[in-house]
Amino acid sequence: MSTPAIRRDGDDLLLTVHAQPGASRSEFAGLHGEALKIRIQAPAVDGRANDAMRRFLANAFAVPLARVTLVSGASARHKRWRIERPAQLPPALQALLD
Repeated sequence: MSTPAIRRDGDDLLLTVHAQPGASRSEFAGLHGEALKIRIQAPAVDGRANDAMRRFLANAFAVPLARVTLVSGASARHKRWRIERPAQLPPALQALLD
């Protein structure tokens, strides 16, 4: 893998994310420095953006919600997520790694 935003940890992936809550749609938006920028529709109120990002990541990597964990940054834009045994790598991320 060619970006520090996405690292392998055994069978898992660790993502360094720059979150943009309150966006018009949820999507991968390239890199923001050494972090993966993810736009999330939900507002950053009462943990709604974190919940929405967790669902977004679970869907993107084709894993159950229980295999997506927020490692750090619960109340910050800069976050670290763990994806346990991802079933797939989303096409939007594959281009960043090639």
